[in-house]
Amino acid sequence: MSHFFISQILIGIAICFDILSFQFKERRKIVACLLVSCTLISIHFMLLDHWTAACLGILAAFRFTASMFSTSKRLMGCFVFTTIAISAFSYEGLLSILACTGGCFGTVASFCKEDKQLRQLMLVGTSLWIIHNYLAGSPGAVLMEAIFIGSNLVGYYRYYIRPKKQVLT
Repeated sequence: MSHFFISQILIGIAICFDILSFQFKERRKIVACLLVSCTLISIHFMLLDHWTAACLGILAAFRFTASMFSTSKRLMGCFVFTTIAISAFSYEGLLSILACTGGCFGTVASFCKEDKQLRQLMLVGTSLWIIHNYLAGSPGAVLMEAIFIGSNLVGYYRYYIRPKKQVLT
């Protein structure tokens, strides 16, 4: 089995966790699903030799773990700095810039106290990752991010846009 094929299988599994993630209202459950997903995505990028994205995936796993227990802005700043440092160290052109920017949005989102802002920032970061994944040549990862955006939007609609049913008195 080729590395490419294995990478696409891993993305398929990550898709399941991404779909599940934004159907939760509780922030910790959202973040726990994203932790599993980003670990699989990181391995996927290792198999494709895209090392900025792979390293940022590993960092994201640590970030999601930390953000399950803290929303500290100081800790968030450390992760943003580390995202930029990893991207500079593993620089591979436009892909690294897209990964870094998407990673920074994901980092800020991870440390949001409210899920509404988390969802909004993730939408921006995920849009950047779609472009990255297209340029990186991973159709499964493009599909995954598109589904992730769709799931995020469905959850956002369910919790914040759909009118609340009024109780008749």
